[in-house]
Amino acid sequence: MVIGRAKQHHYEVRVRWTGNTGEGTGSYRGYERSHDVAADGKPTIPGSADPGFRGDPARWNPEELLVASLSQCQMLSYLAVAAASEVVVVDYADTATAEMVTHPDGSGEFTSATLRPAVTVASPDMVETARGLHDRASELCFVARSLDFPVHHEPTVRAAG
Repeated sequence: MVIGRAKQHHYEVRVRWTGNTGEGTGSYRGYERSHDVAADGKPTIPGSADPGFRGDPARWNPEELLVASLSQCQMLSYLAVAAASEVVVVDYADTATAEMVTHPDGSGEFTSATLRPAVTVASPDMVETARGLHDRASELCFVARSLDFPVHHEPTVRAAG
């Protein structure tokens, strides 16, 4: 885990709409929500809107990507605190969910998320410490710290074997 002075980080992604069917946004139903999310040196992510907003269900939507980002950040923070605490994690899988509400004016926001990491550690004597590390990982997760809705945790920890 990196501890030290503050440092500014910069991220750049490009989003390009690919859903012009020939008439642009001449009507709400006349265009696709398809787009590509790209960054230098990385595979392009095919994006769209949620199917409830006329999106392509075969493409990632921004809401799913937000939940994925939260889950990834929590996992990476957890693995770092586990390593620093000499807890050997041998498997980690999460099923993350989130709730979003939309309003009559077309606006909306996420109201909560729940992470359900299933962690396997190398030996039974690590299980209790491993359970306690979820709170610390949550305090360190950059994405969770940036959100204005609650993130709940329902972890399970078991020993390998």
